[in-house]
Amino acid sequence: MKLKSIYVNLPVEDISTTRAFWTSLGFSFNEDFSDDRALCLVLNEGLMYAMLISDEMFSTFTNRSIADRSTTQVLIAIEVDSREQVDQIVKLALENGAKRYRDSADHGWMYYDSFEDIDGHQWEILYTDPSQIR
Repeated sequence: MKLKSIYVNLPVEDISTTRAFWTSLGFSFNEDFSDDRALCLVLNEGLMYAMLISDEMFSTFTNRSIADRSTTQVLIAIEVDSREQVDQIVKLALENGAKRYRDSADHGWMYYDSFEDIDGHQWEILYTDPSQIR
């Protein structure tokens, strides 16, 4: 089976604050799927997106309660092209209101760092170099 694309749906408290946060990290949005209730964060055009949906609208998609931002339901890991890019994204996130929830780790072939965004979602930014696997 081959999937066409992935959309990760995440609840957010405030659409405009969330837009400002992700814009400050250098990300863009697909405006065709964004409005005052939801944002379509582009992770990799044509392949990967995060739908950042207001709590009110998000609650219409599920019959379960929305996590209260003190629990972890998913860790979102995104791979970038270099160790420097890992450090840059995490630095920008922390400067713009994100929180660190664990320290960076260097396994030689994989380097990653992590942050909790302004809505409590946990992101791992990673770089891998398969040629370094022993």
